[in-house]
Amino acid sequence: MEERVHFPLQRFYHQNKSAMITNRQLCGPVTLTKISAATPHLYYLRKTMHYQTEQRGHPHSPDYRIYFKTSQGKYISPFHDIPLVVETEQGNDVPAKKPKKNESEVLFNMVVEVPRWSNAKMEIATKEPLNPIKQDVKKGKLRYVANIFPHKGYIWNYGALPQTWEDPDHTDKETECCGDNDPIDVCEIGTQVCLPGQVIQVKVLGILAMIDEGEMDWKVIAINAEDPDAKNLNNIEDVRKSRPGHLEATVDWFRKYKVPDGKPENRFGFNGQFKDKDFAVEIIKSTHEHWRALVQKQTNSGEIACKNISCCESPFKCSADEARDVVNSAPAFGSAHPVSPEGK
Repeated sequence: MEERVHFPLQRFYHQNKSAMITNRQLCGPVTLTKISAATPHLYYLRKTMHYQTEQRGHPHSPDYRIYFKTSQGKYISPFHDIPLVVETEQGNDVPAKKPKKNESEVLFNMVVEVPRWSNAKMEIATKEPLNPIKQDVKKGKLRYVANIFPHKGYIWNYGALPQTWEDPDHTDKETECCGDNDPIDVCEIGTQVCLPGQVIQVKVLGILAMIDEGEMDWKVIAINAEDPDAKNLNNIEDVRKSRPGHLEATVDWFRKYKVPDGKPENRFGFNGQFKDKDFAVEIIKSTHEHWRALVQKQTNSGEIACKNISCCESPFKCSADEARDVVNSAPAFGSAHPVSPEGK
């Protein structure tokens, strides 16, 4: 068993109250409805909480897993137990309109699956109890993305927003495509190379509507709130102005990255144009509501594993002991296997 500690989270004070709020005091899904434009801003104190990860199995092998737990040692699901929105006393509401310049930015938690410039296709295991991160396997072989010239591997830190779900039974009215049955994806464009399993707070900047073999597969564009450039990037147009070619490279990468595997190029809604921050937040809110229905068993979950320790209204909620048993049933952490040439 090997543990890694990182994942800065936030404690914070409401501007009018002195009480400290943490995610341990919250129980259940966050609420993204009943938004009020009068929501007061928050003063954030960073890096006062953290999650931990625990590795199981052998790195670079099909049995490798990264499990998540709190600083108190309770095992959790990164899909269901990590809050979508960095917590506020207003029930984790997302403001309905862009905050003023003197207000704090609304931040979302992002679970990093794949570090920038790496090739291993790491992902949240949505069909396994507690949803650890694993490397995707196809026909018994570990999956890697090919290098798309002139890039090496993924060109951003890639991951997902927790407590979101692209419902395969929901048809998007704009693209007329159904969801891909996964949490919504995030491309984090900051300067830091993150680790698999790292949880960071991000500013949402925009979104790209990718269509993957007929399924809707939204790609949120965001930046780590701790990044030196974060204060200068507030919307997708800021990215276009400050980083010429970056958005075009993103579309090109997503269009071609499956071609080396013999698949056709991916398509895009809105003619491949990025939608702005406000549009992105509305999509995120929608996927969060679909997730709420999922963990409350109000929709067909199919093979999705919904075991969690914190969602009070969920019939899938389990005890800390049950969660521990899930992790203990996984193979012990062992030596890494040789990396496939595809992953170098």
